[in-house]
Amino acid sequence: MALSDIAAGIEVTTEQRDRGVATVDDTGGDLRDRLAGRADALPCTPAAAATVLESHTGGTSVGESAREAGVAPMTAAKALHRCGVPGVSPLAPAGRRVVRDWLAGELPRSDALELTGGDEAAFALAAYVETHDPVPELAEAVESAAGPDGNATVEKRDALAGTMTDAADLR
Repeated sequence: MALSDIAAGIEVTTEQRDRGVATVDDTGGDLRDRLAGRADALPCTPAAAATVLESHTGGTSVGESAREAGVAPMTAAKALHRCGVPGVSPLAPAGRRVVRDWLAGELPRSDALELTGGDEAAFALAAYVETHDPVPELAEAVESAAGPDGNATVEKRDALAGTMTDAADLR
């Protein structure tokens, strides 16, 4: 049985609707402007948060990023967390579970602090991280501002280049 025998009698009864070309416009202003829309969710000004984010994503430590922005390192870490930057919590998963137990009232603070093995500042930041979720609007603003400026199709092609065959391979 050939493919033509299998396909015999098959016909197209509907047509695909033309919906136009999809576009993405990331020209909606700089990072400060994007963060200003949710300034109430930030622990500092949008300008300071933007400075911290730009510096930190450039490879600078949280402390140095905080100095550049003129805020305390704890405030910078909180801003990074609220903007969806991963890895801000100073405690390992077991330590974060202890903080959650303390927050639930299952442990006294002194025991929780001792079990985490961290200092007061690390414990306070971990408690903040556990009680404040990242803000999706801020995370989207940071992602779009830090996103690649290139062509997504070309980037995908380049990333998958090793798995694709070349036209010359098809001869």
